[in-house]
Amino acid sequence: MELRHLAAFTAVAEELHFGRAAKRLQMAQPPLSQQIRQLEKELGVRLFERNTRSVRLTGAGESFLEPVRAVLEDLDTAVRAAKAAGRGEYGRVTVGFAGASSHETLPRLTRAVRAAHPALELVMKGQTYANVALSRVADGSLDLGFVRLPVTQPGVAYRVIDEEELLCALPSDHHLAGLDSVPIAILAEEPFVSFPANAGSSVRDAMVQVCESAGFTPRVVQEAPDSYTILALVAAGVGVTLTVSSVRHIQQGGLVYRPPAGPPIRRQAALAWRTDNPSAALRAVLAVAEEALPTPRRPD
Repeated sequence: MELRHLAAFTAVAEELHFGRAAKRLQMAQPPLSQQIRQLEKELGVRLFERNTRSVRLTGAGESFLEPVRAVLEDLDTAVRAAKAAGRGEYGRVTVGFAGASSHETLPRLTRAVRAAHPALELVMKGQTYANVALSRVADGSLDLGFVRLPVTQPGVAYRVIDEEELLCALPSDHHLAGLDSVPIAILAEEPFVSFPANAGSSVRDAMVQVCESAGFTPRVVQEAPDSYTILALVAAGVGVTLTVSSVRHIQQGGLVYRPPAGPPIRRQAALAWRTDNPSAALRAVLAVAEEALPTPRRPD
């Protein structure tokens, strides 16, 4: 077992998609799949259940993930400590993000930080839903989180970096797909696909809030951990969902987006951090973010 196998496993476990994991590791997908098979063979267990539509961790995979993360983080700490004397001071900032909804904002920030501070390290914590990211910023386990308003935790500051609109995602052959906009109340009898309940997803919270305001509780028939899978299930005809405009880049056959009828339903995305975090590296990242991710002007 080599470290590359552990890094490959962690990437696939966090992305739940071999293509995205390969891209994250800057490698081709076939060698990544081979590394996972080698690791499973050495362990004698299956770490993933995979088919043509989805990838998920097995019970063995779930049990393996946290210890592997700890090993990689400990190794990273040791390597950085060894190099520190040769390169002087260095910084490390842990960043929590959800995935698809950070498709545009996250790369802009990471590229700008690398350009401005090449020795500064960003430790990316993927699949961190907005509400979870906010809680982890508040308890100090994250330095910086991609979150959505409202932010009410004491001691947590934030700055708005994007304004999203709520959209209805429908199968392209759905009887409502021909409408220019969809009244929320008309979805009362529809099956929904969404993030797991109580997982910290602000998108699910917004969906439930909007539906309840329209007089019904959405009937969720299928849950999935990320927007890519949710929208694939919608395209397959499993149900409908309410999502945010920042995932509209996900385009596939069988899927259409429609705005809700009436005034736009907006949600603000933000960066959040603890005001008492003493990290100079965090302050450097926040300064870079001011230019890389400026606060948008509200539409008139």
